[in-house]
Amino acid sequence: MSTQDINVRQKPAVAATGGNTETLLATKALTKNFGGLTAVDSVDFSVTEGEIRCLIGPNGAGKSTLLELITGQLSPSEGDIYFDGEDLTGMETHNRIDTGLSVKFQSPHVYENLTVEENLQVPLQRTDRDTETVLAETLERIDLTEKADVRASELSHGEKQRLEIGMAVTLDPTLMLLDEPVAGMSVDETADVAELIRSLHDDGMTFLVVEHDMEFVRRISDQVTVLNQGEIFRQGPIEEIEADEAVRRIYLGENA
Repeated sequence: MSTQDINVRQKPAVAATGGNTETLLATKALTKNFGGLTAVDSVDFSVTEGEIRCLIGPNGAGKSTLLELITGQLSPSEGDIYFDGEDLTGMETHNRIDTGLSVKFQSPHVYENLTVEENLQVPLQRTDRDTETVLAETLERIDLTEKADVRASELSHGEKQRLEIGMAVTLDPTLMLLDEPVAGMSVDETADVAELIRSLHDDGMTFLVVEHDMEFVRRISDQVTVLNQGEIFRQGPIEEIEADEAVRRIYLGENA
């Protein structure tokens, strides 16, 4: 590909998410087909710098598929993905992390045979950050300082979830993507994760969170996007979303 072609390809990304706009992430007509099924249907979606955007919807709405398109686990059938002035559409997954994306999927992906501290050291190998300082700060932030030398296999489910969020935090991401971060947690564990996310947000981190737990969404969200049948159904503050009768009919009333 020539330099001219690359520059032409980058122009829409810069226009959509570059330095002259507050939009950090944007998808344009993003579509994913699986045979005859359209899981994500021409979605125009965006996340503004500094917000916590929650993505909700009934099972099968396309939430996880949209997240996997953004992270590169899936390739789109059509459309584009722009992030912080760059075109992610054809970019390899590991290269997307280097642009400032960090992701935590629903099931904990920690190294069970490594200690908490050793788990945190793994992503740090990708960076030139001061390891000692970052480890101390992250352990305190995820409330696992006293378990730094404990193997991950000995942690509770909630502690493993916090550890994986901590692993993502060590990369100092511009945007963190969380897929159902409180799935399977107790009420107290859910409250702990909500407090952690709000704390990270207060320090300037932007979030896109896929979640079913509406109480958790109420605790953390700035704006909520409702996905239904692969399309954006509604967007707005949580108060408006919960008051919307159509949303309640398709999601909150039947599947909350």
